[in-house]
Order: sequence, then structure tokens, then C-alpha cells
Amino acid sequence: MADLAARFAFLTEADRLKSVSRANVLMDLSRPENSAEHSWHVALYALVFGASDRAIAMILLHDLVEIDTGDHPIHLAHDAAAVEAAELAAARRLFAMLPDGARLLALWQEFEAGETADARIAKRMDHIQPLFQVLGASEPLADHVQIVRDNMHSGRARRLWTEWPEAMEAAQALLDGRAPQGDLARCLAFLAEADRLKSVWRASLLCDGSRRENSAEHSWHLALYALVMAPQAEPEVDIGRVIRMLILHDLVEIDAGDVPIHAQNGDAHHGAAQLAAEEAAADRLFGLLPAPLGAELRALWSEFEANETPAAVFAKSLDRAQPVMQNIACGGGSWMEYSVTYEQLVERVGIRIQRGAPGLWTWLSESARVYFRS
Repeated sequence: MADLAARFAFLTEADRLKSVSRANVLMDLSRPENSAEHSWHVALYALVFGASDRAIAMILLHDLVEIDTGDHPIHLAHDAAAVEAAELAAARRLFAMLPDGARLLALWQEFEAGETADARIAKRMDHIQPLFQVLGASEPLADHVQIVRDNMHSGRARRLWTEWPEAMEAAQALLDGRAPQGDLARCLAFLAEADRLKSVWRASLLCDGSRRENSAEHSWHLALYALVMAPQAEPEVDIGRVIRMLILHDLVEIDAGDVPIHAQNGDAHHGAAQLAAEEAAADRLFGLLPAPLGAELRALWSEFEANETPAAVFAKSLDRAQPVMQNIACGGGSWMEYSVTYEQLVERVGIRIQRGAPGLWTWLSESARVYFRS
């Protein structure tokens, strides 16, 4: 139980990344992007552009240190040595919370060093996403466009002209007012559309109770859950596949919206109309991609929904477990809002968690009981 308590404590601490604002804004210009939803979007970029499971894991972890250090916008002057030291101290503090934290600290350090093939790919995704975040907006902000221009031609992204010239040529086309072409343009259109998931709000509150969580940062947090809770999975579960499912699983909410599991006394979540809307959304969204890739990712989403393979069963368990932990952390959260009973929690949530991760349900059910005492 001590092992799980430590893992849940780390994941609750990680929730704070959702409150770290970045200099970038959402593509609809409605608000600043935060570092958790940025990490999700970068991981989605990596998935679309063929990165390895190891590179995707690095991306999930790479900005956690900003919980302590904050974000450091590239267009502002910083003391690089001081930032590096502060981030290393933050990484050591955070990963020390975990029983096997040395493994994730090493992965974070590998990303920072940027010397291995996986780390280079991960950094490539981290450095390209902000460019298209700006340039793909319907009305890009002039000062942000200038930052992108400087970054592409004299900043950290300049190296990508050699490493990934097709992407840089697409960015240059957008700078010049031209539309990119070909399969890369289709991938970028899908990734731009995915930005809308950052504006889909869920019933769950952040762990500090300050606001509702959105579906993009929820998807990042779930993928991190998979990485951290991997020891709770059965031996046949492919954790890399679980992470990929969780990165994709809520994209359909861009069209279909989020339906809280406890809404309408639990009847709305799996209603026929909702399921049909999600299927139609999957057809549209994955149809934006080049056909082979779109079919591959839609199949992964469908596997998650069917909940039959070992990877899908574990992924579904985590999808139910994370909101329980959010509610425990913030004092009851949506259970209070929807007048949920303990019996309803077991029926709607516990059975699903128990199926794929019985150890998680044992710990969570004991921790949750206090909120259901009369």
C-alpha cells in the first residue's frame, strides 16, 4: 500500500503542471496554453509523426520540472546555468517521490541531454509544436509571429532546417501566407484541430479544486498515470500501447463533448446517441489524416472503446481511476455535485477499475470511503 500511496502522491503533485501557464496561447487565442496540455499536444505530435514509445514517454515527463521552476519563454533572456540547476533540483525532488523514480529521472535527463536518437526526436517535437501553434491560428498574433520567425532563423528551431526540412518548409509557407501541401499538411490540419480539445471542460476539478479540468490535460495526466502505474498492469499489457490509446482516447470530445459519468444518474455516459456521436467524430477527425495513418489511429481508438484487449482494459481502468483520485484530492469534487453514493461509485467506476487494475481499486476505494459516510 505504501508503494501505491507514493505513486498517487506523485501523480497528485503532477496535477500542478495544469496551472503552469506558457507564453503561447491556444489556437483560438482564447487563453494561454498551460504546460500539461502542451505536453499532451507534443505527445500527440510525436504519435502522429512516428516517434517511439520511449520518446513519447520523455515528452510526458519533460516539463514536470516547471511545477517548481515555471516556464521560461524562449524569446526572453535567462541565466541558462541557473535555469538548468533549478530544473535538475526540481526533477530530483519530483522523481524522488516515486519508489522507482530513478528510472524516470534518467529518462528526463536523457531528454535534457538530447544526445540519443529518441531524445532528439522528442526535442524535435517539443520545438516544432510551438511554431505551428502560432502559425496555424486563424489570426496569428503579430508579436508571436515575430518570435516564431526569429526562432526559425536564429533560435533553437534553426537546426530543424537540417533535421526536419519538410516541417520547416511548411512553417515558412505559413509565414509567407501560403498553404502547406501533401501528407504533412494533412497531419498539421489534424494537429491543429486537436488543439480544440484544450477547450473541452470536464466535471472533474483539479486536485487543488481551483477549476475544472479540460480533456487535453486529462489525457496527458492519464498517459502519465500509465507510465507511473505500469507495475500494476498484468504482464501481457503493452504500456506503450496503453499510453498511445490514452493520448487519443478523448479526441472525439471535440465534436461530441464530455459527458460526466455521474450525469443523469449515470444514464447519459453510454447512451446510444452519445456513442453514435463519438463514432461520427472519430470518422471525421481521423479522416483528416493521410489514409493509412488515420486508419491506424482510428483502430487504436476503437480498440480502447471496445475494452477487450489487455492494453485497452488497463487503459480503461486508468481512465476511471484518475477522476477518483482527483475527487479524493479536492475533497469530494464531482461526487458532491452529482450526489453520488458509494454504491453508485462502485457500479459506475469501481467495477471497471477492478477489472484491469485491482490493486488500484483496493487503494482508491479505501481512500474514497470517507466521502460517503452519512
